[in-house]
Amino acid sequence: MSTTPRWLNADERRAWLAYVEFSTLLGDHLNRQLRRDAGMTHADYSLLAYLSMAPDGTLGMSDLAERLKITRSRLTHAVDRLREAGLVDRRVDPADGRGQLAFLTGRGRELLEEVAPGHVEAVRRAVFDVLTPEQVRQFAEIGEAISQALHRAESAETDPAALPWRRR
Repeated sequence: MSTTPRWLNADERRAWLAYVEFSTLLGDHLNRQLRRDAGMTHADYSLLAYLSMAPDGTLGMSDLAERLKITRSRLTHAVDRLREAGLVDRRVDPADGRGQLAFLTGRGRELLEEVAPGHVEAVRRAVFDVLTPEQVRQFAEIGEAISQALHRAESAETDPAALPWRRR
């Protein structure tokens, strides 16, 4: 039995295409800013930022992969690359001998503290400076509503391997 697609109406299409364009442009803008100012990608910055917000600058590799929404294999490669640069390190999780913990090194924290002001300014100029306070509130509510719906769909997923950050 075939069902008729629920096509987007003009307002929905406008909103969707605006999101696709601004998310692509914003990602590129932030990558260029971080490459220019710190020689790192936005993905690397996000990894360092998540570690910096964690207690003792330490997170389990599986937890970090889930927060970053990447495969554990991809995370391992990223951590290894950042480890070679002296920004992060890994150790065995004492609570679970099979698990690994990633942690921010002193050099990683220093670099993040040096780079964060420029990154925040790039985010502010690209996003928040062009919105009214009411639009900022709406933007947050919209993002949270979509994220919550996607998290509910993720929780209902019967095959955990379908979620990239749960794959090895």
